[in-house]
Amino acid sequence: MKAMLLESAHAPLVMRRVPVAEPRGDEILIRVRCCGVCRTDLHVMDGELEGPKLPLILGHQIVGTVVAVGRGVDGLVEGQRVGVPWLGRACGACRFCSGGTENLCEGARFTGYQKDGGYAEYVVAQARFALPLPGSFPDLQAAPLLCAGLVGYRALAMSGASECVGLYGFGSSAHIVAQVARYQGRRLFAFTRPGDLAAQDFARSLGVEWAGGSDELPPISLDAAIIFAPAGTLVPRALRAIRRGGTVICAGIHMSDIPSFPYELLWGERTLKSVANLTRRDGLEFLELAPRVPVQIQVRAYPLEAANEALDDLRNGRFSGAAVLSVA
Repeated sequence: MKAMLLESAHAPLVMRRVPVAEPRGDEILIRVRCCGVCRTDLHVMDGELEGPKLPLILGHQIVGTVVAVGRGVDGLVEGQRVGVPWLGRACGACRFCSGGTENLCEGARFTGYQKDGGYAEYVVAQARFALPLPGSFPDLQAAPLLCAGLVGYRALAMSGASECVGLYGFGSSAHIVAQVARYQGRRLFAFTRPGDLAAQDFARSLGVEWAGGSDELPPISLDAAIIFAPAGTLVPRALRAIRRGGTVICAGIHMSDIPSFPYELLWGERTLKSVANLTRRDGLEFLELAPRVPVQIQVRAYPLEAANEALDDLRNGRFSGAAVLSVA
């Protein structure tokens, strides 16, 4: 099969022909239709996430068709359309897995990082973490649901019943979660790169009532703030923007170091949380909710061979919404 390989950190991907893997007992083989491009892919390429499998096929927002199933697989059949997210495998036996928080499993393996992902024509996935997809979403629009959507959904759920929510970094995740939050009746405030008027206009078009630079304070104190941008400098800014008893949620897998800040920003029972991946329950809940909103996803499509271009455009903020590689 054709695959875009990461052969070493700090290097562009290269097109190679590699063998198609065989699914084991609890696995399925998927013919990839498309795969979303995520900022986490950049963190892996840049060596900011340590210890990736090398050579590696990136990609963890995979939409495809099941073409073979292992002997131990129940509930999925050949020809079925499924999605594969970042969490690709968990032990199933530890206290986290037993308690429904398999996202915290110490034996977890992640798609497009510790196991090959979807920047290729085929991918093998553990059947338990392959999610049936709602038929109302075309392939390209379904792909961003599998990370941008799921992580945003988990982060929003962590904000509890917060009415006024700030979104720091208005990219793929924020443009999805904004629609879910508005559907739930929340008020939204968007923070973009200073001076990025196009992103601010995009946020307003999705029902955000105020949009400004990340160096600004919102017009009112927020109940919660979700940080999607991987910049630790945003943590003190978000703490300054929330009310007493409010919550700041860091939704990225990687973030640059958080600078020191005065204790008064945290005092007043403010809370700082992180989102660690996702659970299967998150996936099932969100994929049932998304068609009811209904979530509208803005996509820029690239052919598989243009994966490096897509990653560079993502790095430099050259588009609004989500980037997706069209493979099939």
